[in-house]
Amino acid sequence: METWIQVQEEMKCVICNQAETVPGLASTLLERGQMALTVNNIPARVCPYCGESYIDETVAATLLGQAEKMSRAGTKVETWDYSQALESLPG
Repeated sequence: METWIQVQEEMKCVICNQAETVPGLASTLLERGQMALTVNNIPARVCPYCGESYIDETVAATLLGQAEKMSRAGTKVETWDYSQALESLPG
């Protein structure tokens, strides 16, 4: 089952102020102490001019929750696809 979290519709890039963001995918690195988690293919709004990406609040909460679980489990370095974070959610 594929879940796609909808992100905010129209939004002007606050970094370059040159373009409206468009739906796309982003990657991020989350670090805490000795733990590093890279997550790829995150649904986001992306500026076509400068490449800045904006991740929806719900998506960010999901990522931070998974990173917290991994930190408690003692994970040091991990690379995930966003769909892996969704698959491990309850329900």
